[in-house]
Amino acid sequence: MDPQCKAFWLSAFFTIMVTGQIAVQPEIQPEFLAPLENHTVTQGRDVHFTCVVNHLSEYRVAWIKSDSKAILAINTRMVAINPRLSVTYNGHNTWRLHVANVQANDSGTYMCQINTDPMRSQTGYLKVVIPPDILNEDEEGSGGVALEGGAIRMKCIATGTPEPTVTWKRDPGKSIIFRHENGRERKAIPSHEGPVLHLSYVQRTDMGLYYCIASNGVPPTVSKRYIVQVQFQPLIKVSNQLVAAPLDSDVGIQCYVEASPSAMNSWYRDNGDKIMMGGKYVMSETQLNEYSFYMNLTIKGLERKDLGGYVCASVNALGKVEGSVRLQELQLPAKMTTISVTSEPSRSSHKKPPDNRHKNRGRKPEHKGRHDLTTRSWMDQKSSDPMDLDYSGTRPPWVTMNGGCTSKARLMLSIALLPFIAYWIDF
Repeated sequence: MDPQCKAFWLSAFFTIMVTGQIAVQPEIQPEFLAPLENHTVTQGRDVHFTCVVNHLSEYRVAWIKSDSKAILAINTRMVAINPRLSVTYNGHNTWRLHVANVQANDSGTYMCQINTDPMRSQTGYLKVVIPPDILNEDEEGSGGVALEGGAIRMKCIATGTPEPTVTWKRDPGKSIIFRHENGRERKAIPSHEGPVLHLSYVQRTDMGLYYCIASNGVPPTVSKRYIVQVQFQPLIKVSNQLVAAPLDSDVGIQCYVEASPSAMNSWYRDNGDKIMMGGKYVMSETQLNEYSFYMNLTIKGLERKDLGGYVCASVNALGKVEGSVRLQELQLPAKMTTISVTSEPSRSSHKKPPDNRHKNRGRKPEHKGRHDLTTRSWMDQKSSDPMDLDYSGTRPPWVTMNGGCTSKARLMLSIALLPFIAYWIDF
């Protein structure tokens, strides 16, 4: 027999023998073994509270929503009519209240209660957090439209628990600009906080995408896109107003255009004839940003009839503007051929050189120097004898010498060099 049980019965026996009365053992009261936990849960998740009770005996465990005083369950029998609530019991000492697909109205204090006298209970708090959301008061892609110099106001309303912070930003590398009345920049900031963004005295550079970003520490962060449009009449700039190109080549001309709203763009000859795509004309546009682009016109196989003036025109609802380019022929110079000639000592020198034939026999003559000669078509005539070449209408090859020379000396030197030039050409 258990020693404690044996001691109990011995104590009871002696009490009866001495007093003549049966001793009543005091009842063991239920006790909680662990506090009821607190939970912070994102809306839509599942959560449960755990209540551990010892010595429950004939008592019962009840679950109560404290703020509404509503009884949710007694033991495992549900009282509240809510399919998202349920209670489980492990058969020993643990009860769990389950809340599925948690909603915002599930937030509050929950109580695990034992029906003793006085009543015993413990409480836990459920906090439901909700990710941010942006109300669709306007359609996606909404924003503002104003004439240049006007004002645009955009509003972004976000909900969530805790209350979200709303931040406005532009595309990376672009700042939000606040301006003075004359349109001059007053402040440029990378972001702006608050549900409302008000832009005054807007300029065309303010055009583009703006983003409303809502966050409250509960993922995910959400954003909405707004498009700002600033309208103005077209502007054309022509950087190269005079373009020259050789005949039979492909030549391109270009105009820089700014326009909002979108414009109709065309090319014309200076006589008013509209240029159509196809054939020898290729037209394209290169977009630079929301409001600026290049108009490109390529003319294939340039002919004389293609020379003259060209007009680029851009028109939208606010106006029309034109720019002009003049195309002229580029005269290419005649081709020149440069060769390098090494000259040998002239055999027709007036001064007789010393007789070193025996001394220099078997040696190659040394090259006294190199001269760059510019020649024309006379080099193309094939002849082994330089005297047979036709020099009519052709300048002789000149050799640049240091110092001054008379015309007669230069002529004699040129005649002396002709055999060597012919030798190198045939070689």
